[in-house]
Amino acid sequence: MPVDPITAQVIQNRLSGIVQEMQTNIFRTGYSTIVRESQDASCMILDANGDVVGEHVILPLHIAALPEVVRAIRKAYPDSIYPGDAFITNHPYIAGVTHSIDMAVVVPVFIGERLLAFCASIAHKSDLGGMVPGTGSGNARELFQEGIQYPPVKFADRGEVVPEVEAILRANSRTPDVILGDIRGQVGTARLGEGRLREVVSRYGLDTVIDTFADLKEKTEMRVRRVVSSWNDGVFEAESWVDNDGIQLDRPIRYHVRIEKSGDRILFDFSASADQTLGPLNVRPPLVRGCCYYAMVAMIDPGLANNGGLANVVETKFRRGSVLDPIFPAPTNTYMASATAVTEAVLQAMNGLVPHKKVAGMGGVGGMVIGGQRTDGSPYVQYELIGSAYGARSGKDGASGVSVLLDNARTAPIEVVETEFPARVRRFELICDSGGAGEFRGGLAIRREYDILAPKAQLTLRGGKHTQSPFGADGGQPGRLGVCIVNPGSGGEQSLPSRFGGVQLSQGDILLVEKAGGGGLGAPENRDWGRLVDDVLDGYVSFESAVADYGADPVKLKEVLDDWNGDK
Repeated sequence: MPVDPITAQVIQNRLSGIVQEMQTNIFRTGYSTIVRESQDASCMILDANGDVVGEHVILPLHIAALPEVVRAIRKAYPDSIYPGDAFITNHPYIAGVTHSIDMAVVVPVFIGERLLAFCASIAHKSDLGGMVPGTGSGNARELFQEGIQYPPVKFADRGEVVPEVEAILRANSRTPDVILGDIRGQVGTARLGEGRLREVVSRYGLDTVIDTFADLKEKTEMRVRRVVSSWNDGVFEAESWVDNDGIQLDRPIRYHVRIEKSGDRILFDFSASADQTLGPLNVRPPLVRGCCYYAMVAMIDPGLANNGGLANVVETKFRRGSVLDPIFPAPTNTYMASATAVTEAVLQAMNGLVPHKKVAGMGGVGGMVIGGQRTDGSPYVQYELIGSAYGARSGKDGASGVSVLLDNARTAPIEVVETEFPARVRRFELICDSGGAGEFRGGLAIRREYDILAPKAQLTLRGGKHTQSPFGADGGQPGRLGVCIVNPGSGGEQSLPSRFGGVQLSQGDILLVEKAGGGGLGAPENRDWGRLVDDVLDGYVSFESAVADYGADPVKLKEVLDDWNGDK
């Protein structure tokens, strides 16, 4: 039954507000720095069928994963979902979770005996077993090396925690108290959402809320189809690359998309992408669809509701056995590099549909883990997500030192790292000249350097853009490549690839991590003179680069800089 527009809008805003409150709660109750500081967690409300109806996106790919999780739970427990239950799963194949280092927690919401919805979250875990501290080895060759796999199981049964499940969780983590603290926080967050949703039903009525769920999805689908209809019909193709899969270091991985647009239909065909990889770059189809949702939102309206209505519009095609549709038990833990490359390819291809929204290559994503034992023998897992840089966009420079595209997590503050882990941060800065030159400059990358204070530790990196440069667009130059070096400048200097697992570190070692910069957009010689001067004054672009890459007159530039320094 149709819901009047005002009531529907009020309920929609209320759902979004509930999710925002859930997000705040999960960050406030997180035990791990990865949840509490880096905020690698997303919450949402899904209807009884698993379609998203309430969201406040933190990590966009979680929007694509949680519907699959809910459907897997309903399949595993067709007749035994009860009030008070709480389910967990981290399985990429059975449940569609992003990768096995993420844990989904789902709580059903009943009104009387009727299942109305699910309140759910996905949050990264600091350690769930596996080959290396932090679980996600860049050298993993199969899923079983990526920690223990939990199919959909009950963490709580009708309000009571299942002790056997909790015991298994505890026995399969190097940091069990942290893991269980985060999971309990997720359960509490879902219970909070459940209570708030009950309040909405109490005020507006069950039938009105259910009808609003359908109304929200229908309106989003109608809006998206209307916009898609306004785009030119045609076929548009693009591709992007990732350095390697962590095993075959000399083999770049190709991601190709062919977009077929006709009327109000749009198909994303990924069949020509590379075969599935030996290493953990593989990514499951639901998450690739999430990349498409992200690109559609970016091209239509950043405020567009990312719910089941958008999912109804996006059509996708895959080739079984490819890097984007791998066969079990292909490893998946560094999926984010693949997802970012897919998104870059999709955005490039969509330039043919929306030519006024162009973007150059990004500085890449990925996590870093240092794990071992403190001097007192207690275990630790230092898990960090370090931002990079956006490529330049139509009319704008790229943002510097931030997470990009699908990865909205934050870089952990120095004070937190040094307080909680045996490490000292020697440097944390933007890298001059790392952004690709262009009429609009690429964003600058981050440099982070550490002293290792633990007696022994293992280093794992799930990065990228060490050999495949962030591309420039429309004459812009590529961004600078990233590096990872142990003991830089010493006789024992060791340069490491963009993904690996379990490299040994010792007390006194120095670790240097530099992320890649964003690509430039447009010819560098067309850059506004005032902007270029500001870049040099701010230390974003060196004098030498301004002359060599942007074509600045060295005499004129020196005069301007001397005048500014004299006035100062």
